[in-house]
Amino acid sequence: MQVYYLNTFEPQNTHMQFNRRTYSNELLIELYKQLMIPRMIEEKMLILLRQGKISKWFSGIGQEAISVGCTMALASDEYILPMHRNLGVFTSRNVPLEKLFAQFQGKKSGFTKGRDRSFHFGSKEHHIVGMISHLGPQLGIADGIALSKKLNKENKVTLVFSGDGGSSEGDFHEALNVAAVWDLPVIFVVENNGYGLSTPSSEQFKFKNFVDKGPGYGMETKLIPGNNVLEVYHEVSKIAESVRENPRPVLVECITFRMRGHEEASGTKYVPQELFDEWQKLDPPNNYEKFLFSEGILTEEITKNIKSKITDSINKALKIAFDEPAVEFNLKDEVADLFSPFQYQPILPQNHKQEMRLIDAISDGLKESMKKHQNLVLMGQDIAAYGGVFKITEGFVEEFGIERVRNTPLCESAIVGAGLGLSIDGKKAMVEMQFADFVTCGFNQIINNLAKINWRWGQNADVVIRMPTGAGVGAGPFHSQSNESWFFHTPGLKIAYPAFPEDAKGLLITAFEDPNPVMFFEHKALYRSIKQDVSLGYFNLPFGKANLLKQGKQVSIVTYGMGVHWALKTLEEHPNIEADLIDLRTLAPLDWETIRNSVEKTGKVIILHEDTLMGGIGAEIAAYVNENCFQFLDAPVIRSASLDTPVPFASTLETEFLPSKRFKKQLIELIEY
Repeated sequence: MQVYYLNTFEPQNTHMQFNRRTYSNELLIELYKQLMIPRMIEEKMLILLRQGKISKWFSGIGQEAISVGCTMALASDEYILPMHRNLGVFTSRNVPLEKLFAQFQGKKSGFTKGRDRSFHFGSKEHHIVGMISHLGPQLGIADGIALSKKLNKENKVTLVFSGDGGSSEGDFHEALNVAAVWDLPVIFVVENNGYGLSTPSSEQFKFKNFVDKGPGYGMETKLIPGNNVLEVYHEVSKIAESVRENPRPVLVECITFRMRGHEEASGTKYVPQELFDEWQKLDPPNNYEKFLFSEGILTEEITKNIKSKITDSINKALKIAFDEPAVEFNLKDEVADLFSPFQYQPILPQNHKQEMRLIDAISDGLKESMKKHQNLVLMGQDIAAYGGVFKITEGFVEEFGIERVRNTPLCESAIVGAGLGLSIDGKKAMVEMQFADFVTCGFNQIINNLAKINWRWGQNADVVIRMPTGAGVGAGPFHSQSNESWFFHTPGLKIAYPAFPEDAKGLLITAFEDPNPVMFFEHKALYRSIKQDVSLGYFNLPFGKANLLKQGKQVSIVTYGMGVHWALKTLEEHPNIEADLIDLRTLAPLDWETIRNSVEKTGKVIILHEDTLMGGIGAEIAAYVNENCFQFLDAPVIRSASLDTPVPFASTLETEFLPSKRFKKQLIELIEY
């Protein structure tokens, strides 16, 4: 095996040696064909780019052997998660070229219907999950797919790519750590090509090789000359076979060199020319072709025939893609594709009820869902034997097993990604954030993966994220935030925020029935402070349907979560106030109809929430009322919310931060207006 000096990133020698071992001529020729397809496509794309017929291209020229060798080493039904220089993954999986080119052109027949570009897509049919621009998150997704395969005892591997630059992201560490702790059958392939955009490896990391990092995770490693397709194929085949028999992660480092710019527009002025000159001598297709000729496996005629067929298929597919008209905007389709189809089927509660606290109702809803959905996996910090910090899952391990109720490392991003991976392989996932505040560590996965993936390429994200939220317990600025508006702003997420035990159980069950991502907020100050008779057994409640708790003609109070209880207390203290009290229950979707009907009746509205005032959900509701109900208003729309500061710790400060006192004053002033 060749060895490369990474401090200068120069090859130690420029003579590539191939060992055919006992591989058949047919396999060797097939490797050659698969190596030539991405190379010839890329050469064509560079011409089209110069002609202005395509807008952007991320070249993998010089790195084809890694994509092809890895893909050929895996079974066709084993998942691969490529990056933007892994064209060979798609071509080796026989993705139709006309559909691939349509994707590059932003055409309707592409994988994303013109909504995303180049390799930002996946294909269920071909067991490929494409990247997003943030690079690192797909590593966690690979963990989830591998976990699903392991739970199913399928003896399958999952292979995921990372560049040397992308490996600097925290997602890299998190995904490797989770895979190691859980013994997941994942092959992590780092394509070490010397540069992250323009930043050389010496400015990305201080170690010599990525394989040096493996022991730190308790992980096996392998260093492979990435330009040698035979070595890549051979070594990855051996690793895959071993991992199938003995599930565990393996870190593979493929040494190569990026022969083009980060993307064509960026150029390569920052790269010394002598490096190009030396690495050009190690060009994957040219060297492999020479080897096959020397072995008498290839002839001029065979080579000409192979290249001719590839050229014809490229030209035919390009013509189909270019001839397809530009994608036309269709509002109905754009909105409809945001979520995976879900038809709510009401399951009515039984007559039998039992008094439960909010925390008990949530736990009961989880149990009923675990019984109903045998493919549901719960993940979270300390949720197994300990039962979670709030004891919601206490006893779950004994009832459902350690495989389905899983403690996680402190790796929120990787775990949310794992939830998406489970969904890709047909499972349901719940991720418990220990506190809603900690969701920021998994924010990228939620906002850019869970929320967008169905709209981008039709892959649903069957993931529920449960989050204890809210203030009033003296927990300070890092355990008390109300952050529901962050997700309210993001299309593609559903949000539930129940105020009562019955609603919490029914909405949670619906959240698990729905194949789309749901952010489920639970106010921790309500966990043990409120009780209610809750229906036993399995029942559900619809999203997007508010509960009109009280009816009156003077004013409409629109609220949710803890705000419901503040409003109830205020109305109890002022029995003369006749108010419609609307408990929204879910924030996405919102029950606009109930809000409108109430405002039309009362002519006055106050919106109450615990979140801070600026940019809160109340602002959006106020805007809706102003735009759609202005003619019915007898007073300005009022918002009552927490101060625009972080949540303080001391009770005297926290009390004044929260809006409960101000709400009473604002409500009375509004009625008197």
